[in-house]
Amino acid sequence: MIDEARTEFNKVIEHLDSELKNLHSGRANASMVEDLMVQAYDSSMDMKSVASISVPDARTIQIEPWDKNLVKEIEKALLASRLGLAPNISGTVIRLSMPPMTEENRKELVKVVNQKVEQARISVRNVREGTRDKINAQEKEKKISEDDKFRLQEQLDKVVSEYNEKIEQIGKTKEREILTI
Repeated sequence: MIDEARTEFNKVIEHLDSELKNLHSGRANASMVEDLMVQAYDSSMDMKSVASISVPDARTIQIEPWDKNLVKEIEKALLASRLGLAPNISGTVIRLSMPPMTEENRKELVKVVNQKVEQARISVRNVREGTRDKINAQEKEKKISEDDKFRLQEQLDKVVSEYNEKIEQIGKTKEREILTI
């Protein structure tokens, strides 16, 4: 049961990571665009499958499609995304320039990070409660002893503390990244 809970906790951490990597902090990061879907060859493909994505400097993302005929499709995908960045096309190279962030934007973004961290903590709590219910049910059905129940709950609490610390660390790291000018 503890291993099942760990699997669920790992999913919470992965979800938090993916949520936070999509928040742009004024710094260019290839992960902001690599999962955008592009219409290519009569199907939908992610950006990293159709183009080379690089970050030549702290404020620029450079996208170079492997097939020059996809430039317009990539531009459409970028404009349709929620990034709010206008693509600059020169030949077959597409550049996205990150606007500098104001102090107010940074503070708002930190609030969003804290909300996402809190949502992750709530998810961990919900998984913990579900696992506790399973442990209690097993004890009631006499599948485990009362001592085993308390031992499992103690292990569960240690694992929850471990994951809450990871969540806290991820949040602090993202906050530092946002507040660094």
